[in-house]
Amino acid sequence: MSSIELTDSQKKILQELVDLYRESESAVKGESIAEMVDRNPGTIRNQMQSLKALQLVEGVPGPKGGYKPTANAYSALDIQEMDEPETVPLSHNGEPVENANVQEIDLISVHHPEKCRAEIHLQGSVREFHDGDSVTVGPTPKSHLVIEGDIDGTVDTDNVLVLNTTGMQAPAEN
Repeated sequence: MSSIELTDSQKKILQELVDLYRESESAVKGESIAEMVDRNPGTIRNQMQSLKALQLVEGVPGPKGGYKPTANAYSALDIQEMDEPETVPLSHNGEPVENANVQEIDLISVHHPEKCRAEIHLQGSVREFHDGDSVTVGPTPKSHLVIEGDIDGTVDTDNVLVLNTTGMQAPAEN
């Protein structure tokens, strides 16, 4: 757990920077972040100065410049970076999602099957997901767990999908 306390606005901007950086693997322009978080580019520049002072972002000068997250940014957002993470597939309304990987699955109230919910933590943005959309997660690498459900909400500052589960399957292994 990180000891840096970020405001909700800083966390949202930093999370968007990380998501955009993962997609492009190059410096991210402040204007791109501003567009994604629906803020003024000047506000983003001011926030980036604060995040630079906290050593969470670095500026990249030049025409292809912008901002890059530092290793501290991943720590501040509680994102575990692995060299070669296993891929856990994710489908959204029946279509595979290319720029996202499931990082963690938290099951909530599994003792009550009619009200079972799951929190799906993604490496990648949740901006294209909306309440009521159908999602399929898995199979996971070890247990081959597959979870199906409908989105009940999103937490964009943490890239979390909250699902009302409609089905779970995990083949038992000998």
